[in-house]
Amino acid sequence: MANTSPTPSLPFNRSFIEQVIADHPTPLVLYYEDGIRRRARELSDAFAWNEGFQQYFAVKATPNPHIVAMMAEEGSGADCSSVAELITCERLGITGHDVMFTSNNTTVEEFAVAARLGAIINLDTPHHIDQLQQLDALPEMVSFRFNPGPERQGNVIIGDPKEAKFGCTREQIFEGYARCAELGITRFGLHAMVVSNELNVDALLQTAEMLFELAVQIHERTGVAVECINLGGGIGVAYGPNQEAVNLQEFGRGVQSLYESKLVPAGLAPVRLMMENGRAMTGPFGFLVTQVINQKTSYKNYVGVDACMSNLMRPGMYGAYHHISVLGKEQEPATQTVDVVGSLCENNDKFAVDRELPATEVGDIIVVHDAGAHGHSMGFQYNGRLRSAEVLYNDAGEVREIRRAETIDDYFATVDFDTVKVAQQRTATSGQPS
Repeated sequence: MANTSPTPSLPFNRSFIEQVIADHPTPLVLYYEDGIRRRARELSDAFAWNEGFQQYFAVKATPNPHIVAMMAEEGSGADCSSVAELITCERLGITGHDVMFTSNNTTVEEFAVAARLGAIINLDTPHHIDQLQQLDALPEMVSFRFNPGPERQGNVIIGDPKEAKFGCTREQIFEGYARCAELGITRFGLHAMVVSNELNVDALLQTAEMLFELAVQIHERTGVAVECINLGGGIGVAYGPNQEAVNLQEFGRGVQSLYESKLVPAGLAPVRLMMENGRAMTGPFGFLVTQVINQKTSYKNYVGVDACMSNLMRPGMYGAYHHISVLGKEQEPATQTVDVVGSLCENNDKFAVDRELPATEVGDIIVVHDAGAHGHSMGFQYNGRLRSAEVLYNDAGEVREIRRAETIDDYFATVDFDTVKVAQQRTATSGQPS
């Protein structure tokens, strides 16, 4: 569907980008440091009323160590879901309860790495208690992830909760806390993640209300008083035309009201609140920078760029909308309706379908907005496409490469060509391939 809504302004101009791509050829992902830092402070300010509140950056969203370290400088912990993400934190010096390990389908070996870091271990099922008992020692703090099933509706990304592979039922939650208490664990947290990329504050508040009420029920049923509640992530990005970003202050005030009406009367306060946002922290402050390399007209008009779905798969995977700017032509009228496409051998390798843009020509610089989360991190190498560079810039004019672009040597690094021979079998009579 064509979009005629105005495209948001960019925090840079064509002259700046030309200087950047002179040293870092397209395609590349450009992150705006000051925007990311401001967003982290805005979320902390919205929950300043809760002593000990901490945002745990969802490493999976943008797992570049420079970004994770920057978030830690702003007071954020790290929400990890894999060993590689845990090791990233360990190498950065982020350990202890500044790390939360929220995994699923997890092995004992993975739990052992989390335990070595002293992380808060967030269990996906009571069955994982058996695996914790195989560790050298039980973790200091255990949390459980709640899945409300038919009690709640998810959204397009998380899906129907009762169809989701994540989390425990209500009865499993009670069972899990009771069993851990019997084993001698004394510190507990509670967590849920029901919606993702959510712009409706009411939907986010429903999760808080649900968890606060569940915390009261856990105490009544098991005697366990949780000391921290992780409201999950899920704060969305205003990707599309006419969408509005979540008002973080409004959200924070709404959670405070629920906290005071649910937890305080039950005698459970103080409880430390957490969140684990990734997308909302970095998404709006990352830009996929690419150039027009071809134009084609057949049954439709196509603008071909040097990036592809392996640089940003959200549009191809979800049909997701991302604003697109043609640098230097932001004020020109949209005179063409085009599909903006990459060069993968897949027809869904498209950044936009039937998008109205100013007239383009080969060499134009295209910027895909809101590519700072679940973009580079979801990259892949189908068709032998190489992952792009990641570059960070700030208001002081500093530009630094925080991940170089992959090379062909990187692509073949795990293959030993010295052990590969091309069979050239030929028949003795004809000399033709057999």
